[in-house]
Amino acid sequence: MAIDSSRRTKRSFTNEFKKQMVMLYQNGKKRADIVAEYDLTKSALDKWITQY
Repeated sequence: MAIDSSRRTKRSFTNEFKKQMVMLYQNGKKRADIVAEYDLTKSALDKWITQY
């Protein structure tokens, strides 16, 4: 059975990191730029924005 190499391994992020990503977004940085620069998923970033 082949392993799907496109799947990400689950990573944990601190609340401080999440808040920092939300602050970047709130200060005008584009979501796509944050996702690319920090190797995040769009859905994770969207969830954090909603939470904070």
